[in-house]
Amino acid sequence: MHVKKGDKVQVISGKDKGKQGVILAAFPKKNRVIVEGVNIVKKHAKPSQANPQGGIIEKEAPIHVSKVMPLDPKTGEPTRIGYKIVDGKKVRYAKKSGEILDK
Repeated sequence: MHVKKGDKVQVISGKDKGKQGVILAAFPKKNRVIVEGVNIVKKHAKPSQANPQGGIIEKEAPIHVSKVMPLDPKTGEPTRIGYKIVDGKKVRYAKKSGEILDK
């Protein structure tokens, strides 16, 4: 997958197109990610120990990884990702600016 947890991304298609957020969780086997503030769904929850009130809870649902694009750290625009070897490690870099994404 071209994105990881903690990456800043922009949604490029669907009902939340144009929204930006941070990846909260990634599910590589399912090719899905959860992005902060994107794809909000209402979930009906029964009262429980953790949530004694119950009711309708709004939370983020996973979206397909092909619908998100990482943001270039230099310009803040969506960019494609490339891979290169730096000091014997494979790192991701932004195609637009050449900036390395991995710390």
